[in-house]
Amino acid sequence: MADDGFKFEISLSVLNHLGRNLYRNFITVLGEAISNSWDAEARNVWITIDKENSSFTIKDDGIGMTAEDFQGKFLKVGYSKRKDGTYKTEGERPFIGAKGIGKLALLSCAQKVSVFTKTEGNDYVGGVIDNSGLDAAIKSDMTPDQYPLEGLDFSLIEEPMEGHEHGTIIHFAGTKEHIRNSIAHLRKLIAMTFRFSVIDEDFTIHVNGDPVTVDDLKDLAGNTEFCWVVNSYSDEFIESFTGKAAEPIALTTTLNVSGFLATVVLPRHLKITGTDERATVDLFVNGRLREKNIIRHIPTQRILESYLYGQLHFDEMDSPGNDPFTSSREGIVEDDENFQSLLDYLKQTVLPHILDEWDKLRLERGREGDEDNTKRATKKQRTIKSLYSQAKGDYKPEDGENADKVEGWLNELAPDAEFNISAYVDCFLSENLVRKYMTNEKVELSGPSKTEVKDWRDRETKRKGEANISFTIRRDNDDLSYLGMDHMAKSIEGKGDPGPNPSLIKDAVSYKPVRNAVGHTGLLTDNAKTHLSMTFENIKGRIRTLLKGP
Repeated sequence: MADDGFKFEISLSVLNHLGRNLYRNFITVLGEAISNSWDAEARNVWITIDKENSSFTIKDDGIGMTAEDFQGKFLKVGYSKRKDGTYKTEGERPFIGAKGIGKLALLSCAQKVSVFTKTEGNDYVGGVIDNSGLDAAIKSDMTPDQYPLEGLDFSLIEEPMEGHEHGTIIHFAGTKEHIRNSIAHLRKLIAMTFRFSVIDEDFTIHVNGDPVTVDDLKDLAGNTEFCWVVNSYSDEFIESFTGKAAEPIALTTTLNVSGFLATVVLPRHLKITGTDERATVDLFVNGRLREKNIIRHIPTQRILESYLYGQLHFDEMDSPGNDPFTSSREGIVEDDENFQSLLDYLKQTVLPHILDEWDKLRLERGREGDEDNTKRATKKQRTIKSLYSQAKGDYKPEDGENADKVEGWLNELAPDAEFNISAYVDCFLSENLVRKYMTNEKVELSGPSKTEVKDWRDRETKRKGEANISFTIRRDNDDLSYLGMDHMAKSIEGKGDPGPNPSLIKDAVSYKPVRNAVGHTGLLTDNAKTHLSMTFENIKGRIRTLLKGP
């Protein structure tokens, strides 16, 4: 067959699917621009938001592009910096870009994108991509080389041009929908997405003139309670933890992974105020976010997920001959061997360990933990700990000379308070249930019990007079409300001595001294606690039998 000069052509509609329809998250779009700046050896990226004119500008001080570079690399969809096997810049930075289609993301958030770029000592080159013109070209099914870029309007970058010796400036016009968040909220999102992952101290992102720093995440840092660091990882964000945070806990693995996992005091502290975003456990490769909320692949259905966030850095995933990233660059191909090894490590080792340790640490602080972890505490014990933790806050001074001392006292009282709370609830229920039983069965009070009632009534009348109280104190105001378990047991089981046989009377008599100490907020000895617990188990068993009926 004769060679008729056939050539392979790609319609612009393919670029539409690859680029403009592939990226929907504004932060991801910013990520593509910032990644390009990183790969261009930039030390700074300046993002300037102009909400009034629905536009923004991204400027860097990278090496810039010549006209040949702009046409042959930037405008060549699919051009990869790694095509010759190079994986690092001349400055030894690992390349973030790979497939050469991320630049199309820039078209997804503006009506018109103007690219100005220059190398040192040369003039700007570039062009304008108007999405309305691109739409028309796509409808006409034009091939890429049939869509010419428009000329540059330098009035758009009068301020960014000042002092700009080399690098790239990209101006986005018609972006109202994409910059609806406040500058403060946008800074937080950028800090979450980029600042944690800075792998070179000479790379800084600025928003409206001010550098993005860990200070933009001080709310998250300030509400972080516990932190686990993987393979001795450290960064300035972890170092900013103060106040509520405990000392970081070390985790090690043979995987070439580093990073941190942390928990907040309350689930709402993960929310990035004013946005739809929340802090999650994210995967970074060579400093770039590659998979947000990685634990969604291994849901535990446990409460820990509502408190957990962090960053894991796994640069080994981006190695020669290995490309595990999806076309959108917003995710990982799930069957990638390295990715699966990371998921296995998290699922089988890290998350179970952290869940158990987090539950223990939360219980020590009197907070809610993993209520399904019965080896640590029963639900009843967890509730009591939480109740005490909330109550002690009413007595803890925020400042003053004695603040630390009082905090120590409150912590010292915690075990006794938790025991006494439980003991009082048991006492209240058991004695009031016996009263209900006696009323229902019309049990006659014994002679000594009637005398006991009279003595208590007389004492109460006297004390009410001393306190100038005229209202009734006890709701039912009947005789039974003045009797303890010992007198009620004698009325139920008879007036005589039960002899050697087990009985409610014997248990109630044994129970009374320690029960009274609890009622008077006494601090019990270990022997007294053991005695009360064992005796009360007997009483509960006898009351259950009593209430069951004949």
